[in-house]
Amino acid sequence: MKKSTQKEYIVIGLGRFGRSVAKQLEANGCKVLAIDRREQPVKQIAEYVTLAMCVDVTNEDSLEELGGKNFDGAVISIGHSLEASVLTAIWAKEQGIKQIIAKAYDETQGKILTKIGVDEIVYPENEMGVHLANNLAFNNLFDAIELTSEYSIADVCALRSWTGKNLKELKLREKYGVNVVAIKRAGTLIINPPADAPTQKSDVFVLLGMNNTLQKIANAYHSDKEKQS
Repeated sequence: MKKSTQKEYIVIGLGRFGRSVAKQLEANGCKVLAIDRREQPVKQIAEYVTLAMCVDVTNEDSLEELGGKNFDGAVISIGHSLEASVLTAIWAKEQGIKQIIAKAYDETQGKILTKIGVDEIVYPENEMGVHLANNLAFNNLFDAIELTSEYSIADVCALRSWTGKNLKELKLREKYGVNVVAIKRAGTLIINPPADAPTQKSDVFVLLGMNNTLQKIANAYHSDKEKQS
């Protein structure tokens, strides 16, 4: 009998982050076992995943009954309990689960989980903080997507000085170190825009670059608007 190629994941801890991961994995075509020690979040997610169970992960016997060897990956999204996170990570390693991802609240917790073999540590609170800070700083950008803590892709309205000039003349990569991914023009997205096409006043540039550089461009656009008002 041919083995199914559908990936199977276990998501442990159904707070906001865990619920989001579990639902999206299932939506992406994976099989998901979602577990939490509380009945309410288990009931709330049951209709969105393959199976939802109420399990206390601090109970080793309960963990053993889950049959971890069947899973391609484990996402450990437990609350502030370091003990529960560590016990679950150790169990996942012992079960031979190939990919183990765990949520951590600070670097110390992240280092401990890494020491016991967790493959990837995520810091949701920190990432949300970065996202908020960038949104506040880039008040003249919209639809900004953080790729890392230093780089983003963002939509930037064309500066007044750009109007009528083509990409060759603007030399944005040389001047700012940014790459033009696309241009939004009159409701149309132009991927890899031609280098000799003149910029129109209402153009929106989709730029990839360092956050501080994107901020400089945003500030320049803001200055343009103030001069025009």
